[in-house]
Amino acid sequence: MHVVIINGSPRVKQYSNTDKILKKFTEGLTENGTTFEQYEVSDRKQWDSIRGAYNNNKNILIAIPLYVENIPGLLLEFLETLAPKNDGTKLSFILQGGFAEGSQLRCGEAYLEILAKELGCEYGGTLVKGDNFSIRFTKDETRERITSRYREMGREFAAQGNFKSEACRKFTGPETFPLKIRIMVGMVFATVARKSFKKIAAGLGCTKPLGYRPYK
Repeated sequence: MHVVIINGSPRVKQYSNTDKILKKFTEGLTENGTTFEQYEVSDRKQWDSIRGAYNNNKNILIAIPLYVENIPGLLLEFLETLAPKNDGTKLSFILQGGFAEGSQLRCGEAYLEILAKELGCEYGGTLVKGDNFSIRFTKDETRERITSRYREMGREFAAQGNFKSEACRKFTGPETFPLKIRIMVGMVFATVARKSFKKIAAGLGCTKPLGYRPYK
């Protein structure tokens, strides 16, 4: 099996959490002979090559970061340049985001199923997983712990040819946290996590407080 993988993140490869996920996913994908070629939507110079690969292959996988229930605008702009295929092409997705609960990504998942049909493709399912916000801010050991779980999903996709198995469904984790955990998480975000976010913001060059609202 040969898979065309499209990284739909608007971030350049160096800063893309999605790319770091794909690195582990493709390690598992290729263990038993499956091959792939990968493209980055963030690089507009690749768009012609991506369209060519999309048109000439029948197993397409698009990996997408979800930004507060929205598909990245740059990816939507690219998708508008594609014509429906109607030739038996299978279109599958990896949908990842920062929020840990699976329910936070289900709206995006529903859109992707519709998208596959609009593009004239068979829907190969969506691998849904949250809690990935910190990937590019963590050191090698912690990053490995977060991303290595995608290696097994690469093996699963190679074996099944889609993301419709029970293993893929379980990979998402909890749909919603129990009340006690939600309360605890709220406290963490109000204290420890807030300090961490301030540090991250400062590292990115932010000079205003996180709660700064100039247009309120």
